[in-house]
Amino acid sequence: MSDHVQESSQILLVSRDASAIGLLSDAVGANGWRLETATSGWEALERVQAGTAPDAIILEVAQGENDGLHILRWLRRVRPDLPIVLLSHATNSGQKMDAMRLGAREFLILPWDKGGVEAAIRRCLNADGGAARMDDDGIEQVAEDSFFVAAGANTRKLRAQVELLAQVSTPLLIVGEAGSGKEAVARLIHKRSVRSAFRFFKINCAALPGDVLEGELFGYQHSSGGNGRGKPSKFELCQKGTLFLDGIVGLPMNLQLRLLQVLQDGCFIKADGQTRVCVDVRVIASSNISLEQAIADGKLREDLGYRLSAFTVHVPSLRQRKEEIPLLLGHFMNQLARRYDLRVRILSSAMLEACQAYDWPGNLRELESFIKRYLVVGEENLLPGMPDESPTASALEEFPAPEDGYETNSSGLKSLLQSVKGEAEKNAIITALEQTHWNRKAAARLLQVSYRTLLYKIEQYHMSPPRERACFVANSNHP
Repeated sequence: MSDHVQESSQILLVSRDASAIGLLSDAVGANGWRLETATSGWEALERVQAGTAPDAIILEVAQGENDGLHILRWLRRVRPDLPIVLLSHATNSGQKMDAMRLGAREFLILPWDKGGVEAAIRRCLNADGGAARMDDDGIEQVAEDSFFVAAGANTRKLRAQVELLAQVSTPLLIVGEAGSGKEAVARLIHKRSVRSAFRFFKINCAALPGDVLEGELFGYQHSSGGNGRGKPSKFELCQKGTLFLDGIVGLPMNLQLRLLQVLQDGCFIKADGQTRVCVDVRVIASSNISLEQAIADGKLREDLGYRLSAFTVHVPSLRQRKEEIPLLLGHFMNQLARRYDLRVRILSSAMLEACQAYDWPGNLRELESFIKRYLVVGEENLLPGMPDESPTASALEEFPAPEDGYETNSSGLKSLLQSVKGEAEKNAIITALEQTHWNRKAAARLLQVSYRTLLYKIEQYHMSPPRERACFVANSNHP
């Protein structure tokens, strides 16, 4: 934020302490900020709800009272992006942890000095201090390997919708083609919501067998040789957070009924058939087909569909936002070059034109794979839509010589390619095995390879299940 904007910023102090108001008035006046006061948190909340939100709020938690944390929670629900500084008389670390978990930007202990208050306000007003910021091109990182782009008209409209939906906790359905970025939208909604301080879990309903899905959602019953406790469900682990059910139409009908009961009552019966668990979890589901089609095809219960679709988000396909393709090409190129420690390659004008003209049926996922092939393999004549075939030795030997600092012989390039492909294959197998709790038959189905091939790869990469699961794996994978 520029100095001019900072000088005209409005600060709202919520306090009944005359000395605190006087001290802050001096700090605010010295920096050209405008100060307003409120005597209670509820008064501040009413102002924000009325649309007269300040640029930052300084909220005092009175000694012996907990209303401040409740107000903080509600302010974050109404305006997740509003910077809040919490003032407290408490010196215990517990209240500070609670405040930061609920979304306070700064936490100061009373009595405080003028310099510390000024520094805290400046950090809040600084554009780099926001909870969720986009770069100049409209790309926002929402997770380590996930990002959201709002550079075109369609995605800017989508982002505005996301901002509104992040303020409520009702179930939500995200509809879009495969690879269009539905998970990124779900993560962005979670990140911008009051639940952002808690966990986000994803379950791929289409990839896991029914018994594994049931265990993931509602918990596993302990085995006879166990310690007397079953594995907690994702609903329990995700308390107060967000659970993302990717590919909801892949959820078996019996589990759809149980999910519906959770959405209605907030409770479910655990695997032991006796323990009733109540949870506070926001459920976001996704589908690559419309609600009407899923119900008509018998893939989704009508009552569950209507419960999920009270709010529906439609993610545009890549062919509906082609103006973002050059930006996405550059983003993937830079991201993948860092990941594989390779030098960024320049895309020719002919390749850019071909990418712009192509419809990308696989959307962002296909675009990323295309850039990965071009970056790693270096096929100068590569065009979008070409079959993804392994390069021949002659193709590798004709690869343009790298710049200084890189291996220049073909055997080095072959070794690099094999290393990258091997690491990617190993990571994919590990991910599938972890998702299926080392049920190798289920993992083989997830990876779309034969059971024998998976066993060979497990032996090739010297993989073994965690020791605590060894007994379960041995019993669940026998022919």
